[in-house]
Amino acid sequence: MRLLCVSDIHGHADALAAVLATAERRGYTQLLVAGDLCFPGPKPLETWRRLTQAKAVCVQGVSDRALATLDIHNVRPRSEHERARLDRLAQTRTELGELILARLARLSPTYRLPLEDGGELVLVHGSPADPLEPISHDMTDEEVLSLLGDDPADVVICGGSHVPFDRMVGGVRIINVGSVGEAPCSMRSDVRGDADRVRVGARPSGELVRSGAVSTYGTGHADATFVEIRAGELWVEQVVVPLGRAA
Repeated sequence: MRLLCVSDIHGHADALAAVLATAERRGYTQLLVAGDLCFPGPKPLETWRRLTQAKAVCVQGVSDRALATLDIHNVRPRSEHERARLDRLAQTRTELGELILARLARLSPTYRLPLEDGGELVLVHGSPADPLEPISHDMTDEEVLSLLGDDPADVVICGGSHVPFDRMVGGVRIINVGSVGEAPCSMRSDVRGDADRVRVGARPSGELVRSGAVSTYGTGHADATFVEIRAGELWVEQVVVPLGRAA
């Protein structure tokens, strides 16, 4: 079993297409998506259709819940930025339609998958203790443990923070898969080709080092992570997919 794990697409269908094209060339058996699927990017409907075509297993993220349940008429924007976000939320709802919004509302906050080595993987947008609260790369072990709670999973696949990392805390392997659509900065200024394999190994090795700011979300690169069992060990490969040409 070779899993392609992504998160935080945020309606950037072109970035998702680039990731899926790269993954098809590398091979994978199942697509797992840790939430924040369609908002606020420019192509929410195309994003949903691509995920459906790929038979993706998706969990509910913060923006997915907002799309499905937020009563925007009772929200008073405190700035022009908040007003623009509410306007975009309303537009996205119209573009998706009631059927897809209902499906977003029914998405589970977690998905559990038995692993070939006898362990268990949990897919969640934020953290096992609070699916809407992300585990970030700069948290202490104590902070991470509080967000793991008493969840029995051996591996946590998550998103939310937009910064990928691979870390072991309290015997639990935590793999944040970064962001497809809103990766906040470029891995390096000279990324070339189809994809750059940043890390591959059976042992956690911390945060991916980023450099070189990107001026606009949805440009620069997209994050993706492959997870598989090899000879009884969990191997993780976190890659950077450059955008602009292939997307």
